Amino acid sequence: MDPVSLEKLNFDAIRKVLARFARCALGRRLAERIEPSTNAGEVRGWLAETEQMRIAIAAHAMPPFGGVTDIGNLIRGTKDTARLESRQLSEIAMTLVATGEIRFWLSKLVAGGESGYGLLLKIGEQVGDLSAVGSQILDAIDERGDVRDSASTKLASIRTRIAHAIEQVKISIDKMLRTHSIQKMLQYPNATFHNDRFVLPVKAEYQGRIDGIIHRASDTGATIFVEPAAAVQLNNLIINLHRDADEEISRILWNLTRLVRLNDVEILRTLAAMGRLDLLIAKARFADSHAMSAASVDDAGVLRLVEARHPILLEMAGPSPEAQLAAHFGPIDHDVVPIDVRLGDDFDVMVITGPNTGGKTVALKTVGLLAVMHQCGLCIPVGKGSSLPVFEDVLIDVGDEQSLQQSLSTFSGHMKRILEILRYTRRRTLVLLDELGAGTDPEEGSAIGRAILDELCEAGCRAMVTTHLGALKTYAYRHARVDNASVQFDVKTLRPTYHLVIGEPGNSNALAICRRLGMSGEMARRADGYISRKSKDLNLAIRGTLDSRREAEEARKRAEEAHAATERERELLELRQRELQVEQEAYRLW
Repeated sequence: MDPVSLEKLNFDAIRKVLARFARCALGRRLAERIEPSTNAGEVRGWLAETEQMRIAIAAHAMPPFGGVTDIGNLIRGTKDTARLESRQLSEIAMTLVATGEIRFWLSKLVAGGESGYGLLLKIGEQVGDLSAVGSQILDAIDERGDVRDSASTKLASIRTRIAHAIEQVKISIDKMLRTHSIQKMLQYPNATFHNDRFVLPVKAEYQGRIDGIIHRASDTGATIFVEPAAAVQLNNLIINLHRDADEEISRILWNLTRLVRLNDVEILRTLAAMGRLDLLIAKARFADSHAMSAASVDDAGVLRLVEARHPILLEMAGPSPEAQLAAHFGPIDHDVVPIDVRLGDDFDVMVITGPNTGGKTVALKTVGLLAVMHQCGLCIPVGKGSSLPVFEDVLIDVGDEQSLQQSLSTFSGHMKRILEILRYTRRRTLVLLDELGAGTDPEEGSAIGRAILDELCEAGCRAMVTTHLGALKTYAYRHARVDNASVQFDVKTLRPTYHLVIGEPGNSNALAICRRLGMSGEMARRADGYISRKSKDLNLAIRGTLDSRREAEEARKRAEEAHAATERERELLELRQRELQVEQEAYRLW
């Protein structure tokens, strides 16, 4: 899909919220890169997977992803000659051991006898049981990444000899430290280390008084560090034993690296499957966080959103709003008002008019963002009965597109973007244009706006267009597949109510607002006198059609509610029939 539109819809903020619900880095990485599909079958499959995960989590708790990390780069690194380090092997082992626990969780879906987990189990088939490989690594390396003594008989023997030699050195050094004649020659009464050798801190004036090798002096020259002759042979033995231990550890790590390399194909396949499962966990948890639901896929191209809410505004209005989300929208000081939207049924293009208060833009972004989320297989904050087509593209023009580099005016910037959108608009495109015709002479802006609406109608796409130009209200009355809409405005509070009303064009309410702001009656009357008779006649004609239109919308709403009630009754009846079948089967077995 168009990356510019995804950016304007703040889709990246959705990715970040989704990633927050993943259990491990595998799912987070997929969530941060999630992309919408334009294939209806794929979208249906994704939505079904999400629903199955929601049900599975409710019935069997969360899949156990503790200890799982994204070890993909480490596994791919074993294809060359590099040897894995002990900490890297430990990280790999912890993830491989977790595969057994995830497979056990998946087996409970089968053992429980429930049907309806087929898509999850199909993904689960790709999760190999690599716990034995992980356990073999952990037998040699602990969780901190240290190689165990038990990793090999030779390593255990070498470390035993090292411990014994160190003990002998300590005995020899301790004996010297307890000798009074030596104590007075020391800068402080204990030994220290230099290059893994025990040395004594001897005062410089006593140089040569203690038999041994001088390794270095302090920065001030007041202290020299002497390795006593009695400890030299044992120190040499310890260093040689450490070298032998390092060689044995290297051999062990090479063997474990080869073990990982032998299983690299299955490990990478397993990681991919676990990442998909974790992404489904994130989708399910995100959906449950705001009681979201899956909209159905409509192959006829009808968009129907019932009680749709903007997901980012929901997130910001919650108990723990994300600071980065507030940067996109500013502080939220109102409830997230749901809107009902339809396109593609009795009309394809919606022209939203009314005062420039922000409610219209929120409506556009809500529809656009929900469409993109839906095509990512995400549940969305809508009511029952919502459906969406699978669009080939979602194209939006919103905000100030003034380009300083290209010296374009605001109007030119918008037109450049709109013309680009029109070039790519097809029947299966959702087009969202904000403030059509703004930034130029109202008469020319209206004419250009009508021409753009003509193009959208000819393309047969689904489109929502906002404008404050009253002249564009009449366009819907002359075109069968176009309808008006408005975002309600409270003149008393001078704020939008954010309720979208289909079938009714919006009023600017400019004079009413001015009166509320203190404009005198005389000044308001003068302003009213300057409004053209043509404009007043238009508004009167529109008001004359509103009653019949409102009755039609109410009838439609009642019909939809009746249909929804019938569907609920049918679902309850089917549920009761299934319960009776279970009871009959149990009785037969008894």
